[in-house]
Amino acid sequence: MAIPPTLYPSYIDGQPVGASALNPLAFAGFAHFTAMQVRGSRIKALDLHLQRLRNASLELFKRAPDDALLRSYIRTATEEGASDQSLTVTVFSPHGEFTAASMEVEPAVFVRTAPPSDGPQGPLRLSLIEHERPLAAIKHVGEIGKTYYLHQAIREGFDDAAFVNRCGHLSEATIWNLVFWDGETVIWPEADMLKGTMMGAVQRQLTRLGVPQRYEAITLERVKELSGAAVMNSWTPGIPVTAMASHALDEATPFIELLHEAYKAEPADLP
Repeated sequence: MAIPPTLYPSYIDGQPVGASALNPLAFAGFAHFTAMQVRGSRIKALDLHLQRLRNASLELFKRAPDDALLRSYIRTATEEGASDQSLTVTVFSPHGEFTAASMEVEPAVFVRTAPPSDGPQGPLRLSLIEHERPLAAIKHVGEIGKTYYLHQAIREGFDDAAFVNRCGHLSEATIWNLVFWDGETVIWPEADMLKGTMMGAVQRQLTRLGVPQRYEAITLERVKELSGAAVMNSWTPGIPVTAMASHALDEATPFIELLHEAYKAEPADLP
C-alpha cells in the first residue's frame, strides 16, 4: 500500500514548507548536507552527522547552526513523520550563490524526508575513473560528476564507478566509501575523500570489537592482492564488490558479515 506523501514532509528552519518555498533551492549549489536512515524514530551515529554539519558549515559559512537547534529540527521530522524514513539535512545560504551576499551569513537548514532505503543488494561491479572531487572532505551538493560517471559506468557494463586520484590511488566511489580486506585487517583508502558517517560508525565499532584496521594507499595492483572489497554509505554498512575494472574479486562473505556486525553494534538514539 502506498504511503501518503504527508508522512514525508519537508522543513526549513523547523517549519513545514510547500513546493513554492523550495523553488530557490532547486538548483542551488552552495550548500552541504548529511543523509541518514531513521528506524523506529531513532538514528545511529547521530553525533557523527551533527559533527559533519558543524565542520562543513564552519568551512563554507564561517559559522554553524547550534547542535541543539539541528537536533530539534531532526526531532520534528521524526516525530511528525513516519517512524522509518530517509532523512536529509541540508545547510544552505538564504542568499543563494554566485554572490558576495552568501559569504559568512547565518545559514538556513532544510530537512527533507522520504521513504526508508537499505540500498541495493549487490554485489556491485565498479569501473575505475580518474577523478578528484573538489573539497572532498565536504558532502556538498551539485556534484554533477558523480551521476555522470555512474551513467558512464553503466554504459560500459558496470554497476557504478570508483575514483582513482592523480597518483593512481583509489579514494572513494560515486556515493560510497570504499573498504578492503586482507583476510585479517580492514583497510581504508589513504586519499582525499569524504569520510562517511557510516564509515565512522563502523570504524569505532570495529575498534570496540578488537578488529585490526589501517589506512593504506590502494592501487588497482594492490587490490589484486587483497581478499575482498566493499562499498558503504548511509544506506548500508557493506555491499560486496566483485569487480574493479577488469579485475574480478571474491565476494568475501565473512568480511561483509563483519561490517554488518559492526554497524549492528552501533547504538541508535532519539534526536
